[in-house]
Amino acid sequence: MTKRRQTTILLAMLLCAATAFAGDKASILQVLTAQETAWNRGDIDAFMKGYQDSPETTFIGQQIARGYQPILDRYRHSYPGKSAMGILHFSELQVRMLGAGHAVVTGHFHLARTQAGGGDTGGIFSLVFEKEPEGWRIILDHTTVTTKPAP
Repeated sequence: MTKRRQTTILLAMLLCAATAFAGDKASILQVLTAQETAWNRGDIDAFMKGYQDSPETTFIGQQIARGYQPILDRYRHSYPGKSAMGILHFSELQVRMLGAGHAVVTGHFHLARTQAGGGDTGGIFSLVFEKEPEGWRIILDHTTVTTKPAP
């Protein structure tokens, strides 16, 4: 095989990989958009569809929760109703592909809430996504609150 042919094949492979990664990034961002939408209508169960339903799925905040059900229970306890949930907005999202089946997403979140709902809050997060046959799912969520509600 000629050097030119090898270069052409390599460039074609890189273009295919870049195209696949662009599609994966868009799919991951769709998961986050669906989570925002579900949260903003007060539907924690639909919000949780973005997480892998596994005993290994992990949420790190003030404490560590391991497993889909404990994470769901944590959300239900921390956000018992629509006013506590408020309106969620993700921003400054960055998706970094770690290969064909994993990605890291970093970003900011903001919860707009009434004083009765706990007041506005926000922070930063990093998420590790894994590609499953049915789509991308969060396997690790590390969220830090940086803006506490006013007393």
